[in-house]
Amino acid sequence: MPSTPSASAPARPDAVQLDAGALARLHELDPDGRHCVVDRVFRAFESSLVHMLGELGAQRAGGDAEVVSSLAHKLKSSAASVGALALAQACAEVEQRLRTGEPGSLGGDIERLLHAGEAALVAVKAMLRQ
Repeated sequence: MPSTPSASAPARPDAVQLDAGALARLHELDPDGRHCVVDRVFRAFESSLVHMLGELGAQRAGGDAEVVSSLAHKLKSSAASVGALALAQACAEVEQRLRTGEPGSLGGDIERLLHAGEAALVAVKAMLRQ
């Protein structure tokens, strides 16, 4: 079972792996690969992730907690569906903190999501090269 990195010790982008169970579920949608479902899902996720990372990066200066929470919410389930569990977990934790008003650093939340997102992007690009 893959371990998930803690918030204090983020994984290196080149060390992130996608969850085997999530990958298996995606392959079940198109067992023979004839419809290229897995490839299409990863390409759509890659495109969406690049866009959302840009939006998160724009929040670095004078970030809006509602925007960051919304981006975390959008990324959470799509990240989980492709097996980017560290990103999904980071999104869930940041979204929860921002929605409940728990004390913390919005800048730290943004950096955490950016780091986890960039790591997931590396893993997805590697998957697309296979």
